[in-house]
Amino acid sequence: MFVDIIFRAFMNYEDNPNSIKYYVKQYLLSNKERFKNKVIVDFPAGNGITSNIIKNIGATPLAFDLFPEYFIVENLKCTRAEIAKGIPLESNSADALICQEGIEHFQDQFQALREFNRILKPNGTLLITTPNYSNLRARFSYLLTESERFHSIMPPNELDSIWMSEKNISDEIYFGHIFLIGIQKLRVIAKLSGFKIKKVHSTKIKSTSLLLFLLHYPLIYMSSLITYRKNLRKNKLFDSVTKRKVYKEIFKLNTCFKVLTNSHLMVEFEKESEFAEVGKNFKSQHKEFGVT
Repeated sequence: MFVDIIFRAFMNYEDNPNSIKYYVKQYLLSNKERFKNKVIVDFPAGNGITSNIIKNIGATPLAFDLFPEYFIVENLKCTRAEIAKGIPLESNSADALICQEGIEHFQDQFQALREFNRILKPNGTLLITTPNYSNLRARFSYLLTESERFHSIMPPNELDSIWMSEKNISDEIYFGHIFLIGIQKLRVIAKLSGFKIKKVHSTKIKSTSLLLFLLHYPLIYMSSLITYRKNLRKNKLFDSVTKRKVYKEIFKLNTCFKVLTNSHLMVEFEKESEFAEVGKNFKSQHKEFGVT
């Protein structure tokens, strides 16, 4: 009875536009036919609300979390998993993976995305949501105090940023928002892990970010455009077509309304290659060892 009450309380979040769970639910519902009978990993699964939605659309949820004790959905299992040690699944075994409000807690985000690449099938879907460190409110807050929200939250610190440390359960520490990540860093880490951005989805618009957008967008656009054009003339290691493709994507993200104003980043990636294949096209910006 008590669990049912808690579960119903959490379910309110999935229908509340102020919650990221609402947008994840809408995404899953709109892709119901695509994901039907597919295997979708929910990591970190948290209380299990998203796993329950995955089940309800006809897909098979595989739930993992550092602390599965918080998982409250009946008839579904949540397995303990520490991202530093890997997710206990076979390689190329999942059709999709949802990492909802998790990556900002991971110490090694590159390693985490490599692990996501390992367990996803070719062309598999990776959906990442995270507090938007690229919106204009967050940028302004960082300018003032290096804080996630000025006048409200202190910068990351050892008093407020240790969210869970249960040595009797795991040696892994569940950190708070120490590792917040913006769209450009998320993009490049994903790219280096074998993913490409398929779509940036909309979430709730922050009023402060919208106001700053109206005031500063011309400057943001012109600054991004100048940087884009300047860098097309640099980096002689790559041809102009390759540079234009990469730098244009970066420019579009720099000037994207959703990125600059939304409360959360909600980015859909597609696995375009195995991690082992990614490095074959790398070219060193500095002289390689033994090269004179």
